Amino acid sequence: MLAVFDKSVAKSPDALVPQNESVCALKDGFLASHFSSVHPGSVIVNLASSGFLTYSSHKQNPILPRLFGVVDDIFCLFEGHIENVAHLKQQYGLNKTANEVIIVIEAYRTLRDRGPYPADQVVRDIQGKFAFILFDSASNVAFIASDADGSVPFFWGTDAEGHLVLSTDGEVAKKGCGKSFAPFPKGIVVVLCNACIYVLKSSLYH
Repeated sequence: MLAVFDKSVAKSPDALVPQNESVCALKDGFLASHFSSVHPGSVIVNLASSGFLTYSSHKQNPILPRLFGVVDDIFCLFEGHIENVAHLKQQYGLNKTANEVIIVIEAYRTLRDRGPYPADQVVRDIQGKFAFILFDSASNVAFIASDADGSVPFFWGTDAEGHLVLSTDGEVAKKGCGKSFAPFPKGIVVVLCNACIYVLKSSLYH
C-alpha cells in the first residue's frame, strides 16, 4: 500500500529532509503510476489536493492481507490482522461482518467524536500484526500506526517538495524519496493535522 500526503495535510518528519535524488511524488501522478507498474491490479484513490492512496492485492501475504474501506469520507488502508476482532466489534457496537478496516475507522471516529480519548489509548486496544493509514477527508486529518513489533514492513519519507510518503514497499518509497526515507518507527501512532505532525510513543501498546 502507498499514500502520499500534500504539505497542506502535514509536514514531513524533520529528520527526513528532501535530498537531490528525491522526485515529486505527486506531480503528474508519478509515484502512483510507478506503484501500479510494479503492483498489477492497483486501485488508486484520489484525495484531490490532499494527495492519494493506492493498494493492490497482487502477491499479498495471506497471513497479512491488505484491506481498504471508506465510511463517511473516512478512507483507510490496512495491512495485517487483528487478533481481538470479536472484542473490538463488541466494544464499538459493530455487526458480525465488520472487518479490520471497519474497526480502525470506528476507533478513529470514537477518537474524533466521543472524546476526549488520546489517540494512543484508542489504538492500544488493537492487538495483532498490522500497519494502517487512515485519512479523514472532511477534517483533512491522517491517522497512521503500526504494531509494537513492526510486523508489517512499513516506510515513510519525504519527496523533493516535502510531501509525506508512506508505503509498505520499501523500493517504492525509495523511488519517491531517494535517501530521504526510513522504516516507520515500530509501535507508534502518528496524527497529521493542521499542517503539523504529532508522534505518540509506543509505551502504551500491549
